[in-house]
Amino acid sequence: MSIVGWIILGLLAGVIAKILLPGRDPGGLVGTTLIGIVGAFVGGWLSGKLLDRPISNDFFDAATWVAAIAGSLVLLIVYRLLFGNSRERR
Repeated sequence: MSIVGWIILGLLAGVIAKILLPGRDPGGLVGTTLIGIVGAFVGGWLSGKLLDRPISNDFFDAATWVAAIAGSLVLLIVYRLLFGNSRERR
């Protein structure tokens, strides 16, 4: 899969992660989208390294999608833990 394919997969994974984990994000839509893209790369890389699962070149591979969504969820949770209170008014 090309870099453009991973970016598109990351965008969709970020949207799915946002649906699965609703709430206000400190970065808004742009931040969630970037987290989705990075999560897709991280999830795919970890799937290849830790699970010894080669990354498929097929865009519609279920394991690739699960890894991308899981990576996005993990990054979204970490992001909320680190920066979750940055929008509170004082």
